[in-house]
Amino acid sequence: MPANKTGPSGKSGKKKKGRRARLLAITVVLLLVAGIGYGAYWSVSTVRASFPETSGTLQLKGLSGEVKVARDDHGIPQVYADNAEDLFRAQGFVQAQDRFWEMDVRRHLTAGRLSEMFGEDQVETDAFVRTMGWRKVAQEEYDTKLSAATKKYLQAYSDGVNAYLKDHQGKSLSVEYAALEFQNDYKPEKWTPVDSVAWLKAMAWDLRGNVQDEIDRSLASTRLSPQQIDQLYPAYPYDRNKPVVEGGGIDPATKEFDPKATPSAPGSTPGETGGTGRTGGARTGNQGNAGNQGAQGNAGTPGTQGGANNNGSAATGGGAGAAGGLHTGLTALSKTLDKMPALLGKSGNGLGSNAWVVSGQYTTTGKPLLANDPHLAPQMPSLWYQMGLHCTKTGPSCPFDAAGYTFAGVPGVVIGHNQDIAWGMTKMGADVSDLYLEKVTSGSYLYDNQQVPFATRKETIKVAGGDTRTITVRSTRNGPVVSDRNSELGKVGQDAPVKDPAPDRAEGYAVSLRWTALEAGRTMDALLDINRATDFASFRKAAAGFDVPSQNLLYADTKGNIGYQAPGRIPVRKGDGRMPAPGWDPAYQWTGYLKPGELPWELNPKRGYIVTANQPVTDKKYPYSLTGDWGYGARSKRIDDLIQSKIKDGGKISTDDMQKMQMDNSSEIAKLLTPYLLKIDVKGSNERETKYVREAQKLLEGWDYNQEADSAAAAYFNAVWRNTLKLAFGNKLPKELRVKGQCLRVRPANDAGPQEDLDGNTRLVRECGEREPDAAQPDGGDRWFEVVRSILDKPGDDWWKTSGTRANPGAANRDELLARAMKDARWELTSKLGKDVNSWSWGRLHQLNLKNQTLGKDGPGIVQWMLNRGPWNLAGGEAAVNAAGWNAAGGYEVTRVPSMRMVVNLADLDKSRWINLTGASGHAYNAHYYDQTDKWAKGELLPWAFSPDAVKKGTDAELTLKP
Repeated sequence: MPANKTGPSGKSGKKKKGRRARLLAITVVLLLVAGIGYGAYWSVSTVRASFPETSGTLQLKGLSGEVKVARDDHGIPQVYADNAEDLFRAQGFVQAQDRFWEMDVRRHLTAGRLSEMFGEDQVETDAFVRTMGWRKVAQEEYDTKLSAATKKYLQAYSDGVNAYLKDHQGKSLSVEYAALEFQNDYKPEKWTPVDSVAWLKAMAWDLRGNVQDEIDRSLASTRLSPQQIDQLYPAYPYDRNKPVVEGGGIDPATKEFDPKATPSAPGSTPGETGGTGRTGGARTGNQGNAGNQGAQGNAGTPGTQGGANNNGSAATGGGAGAAGGLHTGLTALSKTLDKMPALLGKSGNGLGSNAWVVSGQYTTTGKPLLANDPHLAPQMPSLWYQMGLHCTKTGPSCPFDAAGYTFAGVPGVVIGHNQDIAWGMTKMGADVSDLYLEKVTSGSYLYDNQQVPFATRKETIKVAGGDTRTITVRSTRNGPVVSDRNSELGKVGQDAPVKDPAPDRAEGYAVSLRWTALEAGRTMDALLDINRATDFASFRKAAAGFDVPSQNLLYADTKGNIGYQAPGRIPVRKGDGRMPAPGWDPAYQWTGYLKPGELPWELNPKRGYIVTANQPVTDKKYPYSLTGDWGYGARSKRIDDLIQSKIKDGGKISTDDMQKMQMDNSSEIAKLLTPYLLKIDVKGSNERETKYVREAQKLLEGWDYNQEADSAAAAYFNAVWRNTLKLAFGNKLPKELRVKGQCLRVRPANDAGPQEDLDGNTRLVRECGEREPDAAQPDGGDRWFEVVRSILDKPGDDWWKTSGTRANPGAANRDELLARAMKDARWELTSKLGKDVNSWSWGRLHQLNLKNQTLGKDGPGIVQWMLNRGPWNLAGGEAAVNAAGWNAAGGYEVTRVPSMRMVVNLADLDKSRWINLTGASGHAYNAHYYDQTDKWAKGELLPWAFSPDAVKKGTDAELTLKP
């Protein structure tokens, strides 16, 4: 029990930095009280009450021996214990000290219980999570899948959290609980092992694969033909951008992947249960999946009047099949997904990571260097919590000596290194989820010409300040019926795009979700096994249990080896998984899963380095299709080029070089598009306008394509890119994909007549977008780089054409559209940044604001003011190595960031470096709330002490936990 303080009450070891931060907090709070009048409630004691005890001695019930917690001058803890259970008990205690509010919100999200904390507004989210059954699956994993050792560690971790909770409630836990008392009498429950396991479901959800792409393609079919949709999802450019693993294949003798084997023909190897593998391209057509290509007619050209689309109406054939219930249902599902809290970030092309490792043959240290920076949603505090977990003497009873990035609420280290190996992760993007159309009656659904009863269960949702809700969850053989969670989703499918023979459509279809994370797995075992792996063999063995989410796992060790492993439970299916499939047809069922041995890997490739940045894992000759929705390789190609530029002619790469590569701001689309922009003879409506636009155009002359924060050229180019996408593509997409509130004049449905009558009066109607800004299309990521690349040398391509009126003619070709985009960008930036182009800067447009993920977004204004921080003017950009991402449809605000950065030096682990987006603390006004952010924004890294001597040298405060 954390009481009976026998040492100094947190005063020893405090440096001037901490005192200055506390004085600042006191000053700010006093000004706040004086200026707004919240008086005694928002007092200094309220803000400081939750600051953790970091020095002296505390008692912790359940320990078998003393545990030391040494924190450096950024508050990052290194924990030392004599046995593993004490180590994880202390980890739970320390993470609760710094981050319990974050942990509590996460467990309520994963259990579908946010309404208990925040009230009525969260009922829809809770109902959707309950329908998927995250907590139910986590409980099954704990009961039936996890090892006895993992359960023991999870329980020890929970005991540590609960020891902290025993003596801390309300404002002593965090200022958020004090704020919550305004509307709620909520009190936290004890932490349980299943709370930790369930968090992995939220992580898997945010990295789930291509559900959103399935929805987007289906919604796009209301305006675009299948051929046009294929143009917007082009094939991966294997001839230009390399996959992660170059070569290898399934060994005919062992039936397992061998990096040295001769590749077999695509689709020729059976999966685990005998089902045929999917073709490697996965973009060559729909193979009849949901019948989309067969049911829809060929459409007209994509010419529009500010969004008026000649191919959009049922009358012209484009999208006729999906114009009814399926369209309505998928729109509603997309809106429901938008409302889901995305703890890692909105699922999509920009949600990814960089990781690369260079062999000692090409490094100045003679041993590998490994870099990693996951690209996730910015939040306050950062998703990551830096920590070291050390057994004072490693051995069978206490095998852990690791440090790195953890999740508050989960034992162990997620990304980092131990005494022998280092590992990084990036999103693999495997297609592990499918939407199915289900033909339903009142109590059953159709499968293989038989009516099958739903599996049902009741879920009760308690609502703070409101009435308790009860929902019924229905499930099919494909998974839970997600369309039950929204009234519009119940209208799905009267005209769904499926080939005949199909069931009677009078009552429409429901939509179910099949997803590998809804089946119990062993990911928690795998995480802890990776923590104690000592070589590539034990690393691969641990990775075999990493069921969900499917991640690219990068490896290096102190002996000089580098490697890669693709893990995950990957389904084998017929069809290509690009569109919702007919659930009643057995031909569209998953036929099994790839075996761990069939998944790609490599060790010490001849090229001497491995790059993984969300590009395809293998080339087209790999016999199974892991997905068709990869990143398009802009970042991986740039990293590969940077490495090659350093090692050519015998050059070597240093730790400094790795760090500089992480901050590379080069824009790949700017290199492609700028030469065309400079050739445009821009002309305004008058001499003044012409001069204004040409002033901006001249910014691009001599620009090196780097997106530095102070670059005027980067600001202008990105504005031109945004307006180009809007004119060529965005205005031609259905309202369900466009930004909420952005309204256009479009052709009404079923109107195939001219856009103007004989008197020149428009026939168009007003139509407004419906998608959240950070999830709308076109998002401007490297998929759109490839789309534009494919038509850039075709000035007459239909995508460049926009319809207009007599008063406002549209563009007839590429150059006219680019000229219009350049003019629109000039006036947009004039309104945002001023008339003088020389005063423009990319960072003033491209800003990062850090927001608390709950009360910092929707709480009272005073609470948001206390919890949120920013803005920061950032360099970098979408699909740059320094991936400060933004959504071109929604605006320039930063929506994804390198959530942390690390460079591990396998020659001397104490010379490794790391940084977090915010800081160790989740407590507003604590000295470590965001003390790393300024350094992070500048591309700086902190020293990363690992050995006992190095940690001791850098210790700023030490806490002893006693039994």
